[in-house]
Amino acid sequence: MRKRRVAVVQLPTELGIAAERALFQEVERCMDSERPCVVIDCSSISQLHDSQVYLLLCCLEEAMKRNGDIKLAGLPSGSDGVLEGNGVGRLFEVFATIADAVNSFQSGPFAAVSEPLSRGCSNQESESAA
Repeated sequence: MRKRRVAVVQLPTELGIAAERALFQEVERCMDSERPCVVIDCSSISQLHDSQVYLLLCCLEEAMKRNGDIKLAGLPSGSDGVLEGNGVGRLFEVFATIADAVNSFQSGPFAAVSEPLSRGCSNQESESAA
């Protein structure tokens, strides 16, 4: 049995310079493994903006530097058009729910235990056959 950690981070409703920096630092703290798996929960936003797309790209870049991935969950309707309009539609896997996104990182059935890693960054663990 192998455990794979998946961090879940909440995208803030309103983003300013301070909030963007805080979210980016939070995502960096979640990348404490060789192959970080991070889900960004976007369910609290009503619309995806270009500045948020740029922030998501910065987070994805950091994950890829560590051979990891960022997946998005709970994007509002119409967000696919914003992602495509920015030319990044194929860079992110988008899921309807956090559970679906977390499950996509696992090779077996989803069985998660949630516990905080740091401010707002939760850890989801699942056991799967190697």
